[in-house]
Amino acid sequence: MTDTLWQQVGGSPTFERIVRRFYAGVKEDPVLAPMYPQDDWEGAIWRLQTFLEQYWGGPTTYQEHRGHPRLRMRHNAFPINALARERWLHHMHAALDEADLVPMADTQFRDYIERAALAMTNTAG
Repeated sequence: MTDTLWQQVGGSPTFERIVRRFYAGVKEDPVLAPMYPQDDWEGAIWRLQTFLEQYWGGPTTYQEHRGHPRLRMRHNAFPINALARERWLHHMHAALDEADLVPMADTQFRDYIERAALAMTNTAG
């Protein structure tokens, strides 16, 4: 049995650093920041961190508290166009740059976020 990516990169502390760095950029982004409840940044951080940890083989806290991720359904209320997708990816790539993951984990993580961001796009423009 091999370690999960979550274990390989250092578990929760690494995922927390990635997500907090990501949201530091999002909070200042004129395209993305308005999509988030301004009084619940910590909630957004918790949701993304626990989702990513679960996806990459860590604790199942996200599902225990929120049920199945249903990503497209949960994001459908937000107009995610190509610009929003690119801004989201910009901040996530910056967070991964700072995380300095081992090459294989970094490649896997970046491949996933690219596919996920494309899948969340729900409007033209």
